[in-house]
Amino acid sequence: MQFKQIIGQDAIKQRLINSVNENRVSHAQLFLGPAGSGSLPLAVAYAQYLSCEDKQPDDSCGECSSCRKYQKLMHPDLHFSYPTFGLPKETAIDFIEQWRTALLTNNYLDFDTWRGYLDAGNKQANINIAECHQIIKKLSFKPFESAYKILILWLPEYLNREGNALLKIIEEPQPNTLFLLVAQNQDQILNTILSRTQLIKIPALGYHEIKDFLVEKHHQTDEAAAQIAYLSNGNLTEALAMLQEGNDSFHNQFVQWLRLCFGNKGIEIVGFVDQASKMGRENQKNFLRYGINFLRECCLILSGAENLVHLPPQELETAQRMAKAMNIPLAQGIINELEKAHYHIERNANPKILFLDVSLQIIKLISLTIRQKADT
Repeated sequence: MQFKQIIGQDAIKQRLINSVNENRVSHAQLFLGPAGSGSLPLAVAYAQYLSCEDKQPDDSCGECSSCRKYQKLMHPDLHFSYPTFGLPKETAIDFIEQWRTALLTNNYLDFDTWRGYLDAGNKQANINIAECHQIIKKLSFKPFESAYKILILWLPEYLNREGNALLKIIEEPQPNTLFLLVAQNQDQILNTILSRTQLIKIPALGYHEIKDFLVEKHHQTDEAAAQIAYLSNGNLTEALAMLQEGNDSFHNQFVQWLRLCFGNKGIEIVGFVDQASKMGRENQKNFLRYGINFLRECCLILSGAENLVHLPPQELETAQRMAKAMNIPLAQGIINELEKAHYHIERNANPKILFLDVSLQIIKLISLTIRQKADT
């Protein structure tokens, strides 16, 4: 994997390249970034650059023997560790073929997609003690071909107390042995491991980076790309998932739902609930995500920060009108209900019951706001 295959993150790429060229490579680094930001492909591209036999000023060559092996994720000095869902004695090597397939299929691999590759169902994920011992064993040898032996440990948040078994080898590794940890939540990482790594913060992708990528690489129209970029909120994994699910506009549907709730039109709300229950889980999640983001834009308008709003002209006009009919507490209350609904949809809640309940909660919030205005 090369840096040029990764969207955006130019400052991070240059920082990583400079660390190699200036001989400032830390033996334990933590790539910390939100889902879909590119932290995992950045770690792999960095490892490939470190091992490249003909480094270019801004990337690995992509043609040498080392690069060709890295592009297949089959270099003898490249090792991966990741959460698994099986028996206590199972380790990452037992699932290496699934891992290579998953990562080569989508460089921006996320946890839910990985769970699907292993048919894990509702099993609990972890990086167990057997895997920790396997890591120690693999890294106790010198590099075979490259200057560095590299371990990429994806989602160290799933290391429990067993992770303390790695402290000695992280603190005192073999010469030219590197640990590249790739995480999303700093608070869930063992402090003993966190304190031994150099932190590299990777920001979420920008709206225009995702939009331009969808237009250039996936031949989306400006309008379609803009909506997906807006809904994805800097998460390229989510953007690609929405692309596969289709590109239906949720704006009119969401605004109509709110109008029905504002009018307390029970029979028509039941009709909407019936339609929403047939949308399919991914589209239901995208619909709720759109509503959350749209109302956040309304909050910006209500706060006087309209210059920060990223909405197409038609949707902006609707948001401006809607902002006149609500206040920030009401918008925040509806957002909270939509976020809870999104959480439960992900966990296979009954959509008909869920959307009816959310509708009733929104009506309740609107009624409360009207009463409060009347009292004042």
